[in-house]
Amino acid sequence: MKQRDIQVLQEMGITYWQVRKPELFPNQVLPVINLPAECKLLFISAEELNEHDAWLFGRILSSMKLTPEQALSLPLSALDQIAAHHLTWCWFAGCQGTYPTGCQVLNSASLKLMHNDPSSKKALWQQICSYDS
Repeated sequence: MKQRDIQVLQEMGITYWQVRKPELFPNQVLPVINLPAECKLLFISAEELNEHDAWLFGRILSSMKLTPEQALSLPLSALDQIAAHHLTWCWFAGCQGTYPTGCQVLNSASLKLMHNDPSSKKALWQQICSYDS
């Protein structure tokens, strides 16, 4: 199933199920997520973004000179399904995981926590700037 289809299901409130132990189903083919070519940042979070979080996310994207169309949000469990990509950034917010190869990795608190914690915003910005030098 394509990532766009998964997002549409989530927006409709329909749960997308994934098999946790695929080895129990040898004939099952794992879905592959093909990221769009314009996707430069992959945002990984266990939490769904509310309107306030989306606003902060947009502000951070613009400070990185990225547009919302260049970013995609995925749950941590979907990372193993990513096919070839053109990513520049992989941002883990409030979680840790194995990132796709060839990415600049950012780690931060969740966006919900960042709203009221200037030090976590500063730490994220320092990570972003460290890749520019």
